Amino acid sequence: MAIASVTHTGPAAPPPVPAGRSRSLTPYLLLLPGIAWLTIFFVVPIVTLFGTSLQVPAEGGETGVFVQAFRFANYVDAVTEYWAQFSRSFVYAGIATVLALAIGYPLAYMIAFKAGRLRNLLLVLVVAPFFASFILRTIAWRQILADEGFVVSSLKWLHVIPQTATVTASAVAVVAGITYNFLPFMTLPLYASLERIDPRLLEAGSDLYGNGFTVFRKVTFPLSLPGVVAGTLLTFIPAAGDYVNAALLGRQPGTAMIGNVVESRFFRIVDYPTAASLSFVLMAAILLLVFLYIRKAGTEELV
Repeated sequence: MAIASVTHTGPAAPPPVPAGRSRSLTPYLLLLPGIAWLTIFFVVPIVTLFGTSLQVPAEGGETGVFVQAFRFANYVDAVTEYWAQFSRSFVYAGIATVLALAIGYPLAYMIAFKAGRLRNLLLVLVVAPFFASFILRTIAWRQILADEGFVVSSLKWLHVIPQTATVTASAVAVVAGITYNFLPFMTLPLYASLERIDPRLLEAGSDLYGNGFTVFRKVTFPLSLPGVVAGTLLTFIPAAGDYVNAALLGRQPGTAMIGNVVESRFFRIVDYPTAASLSFVLMAAILLLVFLYIRKAGTEELV
């Protein structure tokens, strides 16, 4: 018996897409929104700022009009003219970072190991300043450190400072404001690092006849080093570029930081190339210091 053959005359079906190929494209598709966001709001502004840093004033001397000249000498001129503000910014940020570490580490240690049921309340109190405006908190420090305030009056009564001394409009006020405003950025990473330490390791150190200081030096602090590195970076990087504390608490040329210079050049003097050059030099200096610090601390896996 003959079997009739059926001929299919429609379009051929496309070959199936391998499952492995579709799965391999999925991570890249998920990254597209983030890449687009970074490109629009980070890469494009950075490239534009770099181009601005190489411009020169247009002929005719009209304010705010610049032309592209690829003048890399703008960087040399900016650093030479404002070297004092650069060095002051890093000194203030370094002192504030050390003070924040000295205050934040015992606080984080107490919350992690000694707070008990009060742990959540203390963490809320650490974060509570963020519920108020950064500028309002800085203005409050100007009132606290005023000549008629409790702090200065008490210091004068104890003869710690001369009777004619003032704390506001000084480097002390600027560093105090920076330390206070960025203290949570130091405390929270330290707490997260300390809280992950297994208490049995501390008990083992005590069982091996180590006193409290030895256990801290040999066990606790080395294990919390990632939190120390993260906290110091989160404090130092924004502190070096800060300008609010110097503007509100310093209020004099001798306490101006590089952020104040950039703000003045952008919005008051309208010297965009110099301001952009200073911004790029500040970013490069911070990246270099962070790289050297991480290499020195031996925690390259954090970056």
